[in-house]
Amino acid sequence: MANEQKEKLIRFYKGTEGEETVIQLVDLAEAVQRTQKFRISEFLDPFGQEIAETVAANYGNIRIDFAGGYQGAERVRAMYVHEDFAGNPLGFDIDCIRAAWNGQFARLSHRDVLGSLMGLGIERDRLGDLLVTNDSVRILCDKKMAEYLLLNLTKIGTVGVSCEHADLADIVPKEERCKEIRATVASLRIDSIAASGFGSSRSRAAADIAADKLKLNWQPVKNASQNVKEGDILSMRGRGRLEVAEVRGQTKKGRTAVVLKRYL
Repeated sequence: MANEQKEKLIRFYKGTEGEETVIQLVDLAEAVQRTQKFRISEFLDPFGQEIAETVAANYGNIRIDFAGGYQGAERVRAMYVHEDFAGNPLGFDIDCIRAAWNGQFARLSHRDVLGSLMGLGIERDRLGDLLVTNDSVRILCDKKMAEYLLLNLTKIGTVGVSCEHADLADIVPKEERCKEIRATVASLRIDSIAASGFGSSRSRAAADIAADKLKLNWQPVKNASQNVKEGDILSMRGRGRLEVAEVRGQTKKGRTAVVLKRYL
């Protein structure tokens, strides 16, 4: 890729949450071109995955694959492979650690687990999905990080935990439940759509936006008056995801008919 194209790609994401991600992914793609081999990214959220695909599309001789350790993983690693690479990559270098606690005396959430991992100085991109149950969490991570967790993760919050390797094959594939919502809204403002999809008032949706709980296409929502379009994805912390499946036009009363899909 010419330097001009490379800079254009980086400039496109400048000022967004994807700025650091696109730089890292472009560097990986450049390394693949130089070596004619393959490179694996750190874990990417859905927005990062879109960036990874965009970068790959700008290199005509690189293909991209994704894996997160189990079927349906939200956070995955990207693998860039040069079209002339004759070898066979051994895998995505993903491991799983199970941290267990006494579920009769403690209830720990995804936020509790993530907070404790961050407290150990671990960057979010070194971790995949965190699969929390009543008495344990499966932590998807790279293999080097797995060894670190075995030695250093002894508590989540104030609760003592015991850690062991877990088999990726034992993770049940994620099955998302989807609820279709047909609604009419005053406008395509994001607070209006969020209120209809998540079953709240517009004022509550606006408050959630102000508290940085809502993302649009995995990027922060800047203000409640921002408009959405067909195909957009809204994600609310603790509430799941919402897809704007269809915008069907205006009703006789001047409202906009929409079809929303809420993933639970």
